[in-house]
Amino acid sequence: MPGEAAGWFQGTADAVRKFIWVLEDYYKHKAIEHILILSGDQLYRMDYMELVQKHVDDNADITLSCAPVGESRASDYGLVKFDSSGRVIQFSEKPKGAALEEMKVDTSFLNFAIDSPAEYPYIASMGVYVFKRDVLLDLLKSRYAELHDFGSEILPKALHEHNVQAYVFTDYWEDIGTIRSFFDANMALCEQPPKFEFYDPKTPFFTSPRYLPPTKSDKCRIKDAIISHGCFLRECAIEHSIVGVRSRLNSGCELKNTMMMGADLYETEDEISRLLAEGKVPIGVGENTKISNCIIDMNARVGRNVSITNKEGVQEADRPDEGYYIRSGIVVVLKNATIKDGTVI
Repeated sequence: MPGEAAGWFQGTADAVRKFIWVLEDYYKHKAIEHILILSGDQLYRMDYMELVQKHVDDNADITLSCAPVGESRASDYGLVKFDSSGRVIQFSEKPKGAALEEMKVDTSFLNFAIDSPAEYPYIASMGVYVFKRDVLLDLLKSRYAELHDFGSEILPKALHEHNVQAYVFTDYWEDIGTIRSFFDANMALCEQPPKFEFYDPKTPFFTSPRYLPPTKSDKCRIKDAIISHGCFLRECAIEHSIVGVRSRLNSGCELKNTMMMGADLYETEDEISRLLAEGKVPIGVGENTKISNCIIDMNARVGRNVSITNKEGVQEADRPDEGYYIRSGIVVVLKNATIKDGTVI
């Protein structure tokens, strides 16, 4: 029933299970044989029909989309081994030590789009799955009704009972489920050429239309940056940064290696003048503020003469009352936060 979806998800399988009623209701009207499950915190470009077609051709019960990964991040993922037919024979969720070493494979047979196969001795599950409908329902409702996660619980058991196949994806893929990986992936978009290209005319990306005017830039220095629509940039310097929609940067601002998410609304000039007169901070970044290695969330208010550079190199800090966290050395200014004039972070 719809009410079953209440509460926090306990894992990836639990998230699907809590909305299984939606799928079952849809099945009453449509003859669906296969279900594609996607992870929402990744950056890649894939033709899902190729994945689904391989699943059908292999008569697979479950197909895992997999990607080669290097030594440094292998233990962050579920790792797989498969035989010459593509059938998954071993699955290990986030292994370490000897268990990690055991999951090494020779990836030289793969058609790599970039880099050297020797640098990617592991095959990671992308968290992208195709299930036969009846298999998925049986696993979630009957066979493993008490288990919550696909990677750590259900898949290692299911591969002994079902035909679980691997689909190897060798183009750009980045998991952006942590602050560091999210930040690095966004900063990489500013490089030339970028590792991931948003502007491929054959496979374009689409986003929600906002019907905003073009960005207005007045006497600014902008280098290796992505500027979204509807921004007001005045006598500022932006380098290797992303500036989100409706952002306002005032004179003397310097942004470097920064992800600025933008704003949901505009403040009028009268509203801005009134806020300043009252000693408050408007949405955006105030005059003569210097920011680097930072993520600025939506609708943040960063005052004048602020310095956000993490000069001391702090790796982790929780300062929600002051409007920010630090994760992996990256300062994260919170959504709707206010950073007062003259603050040093």
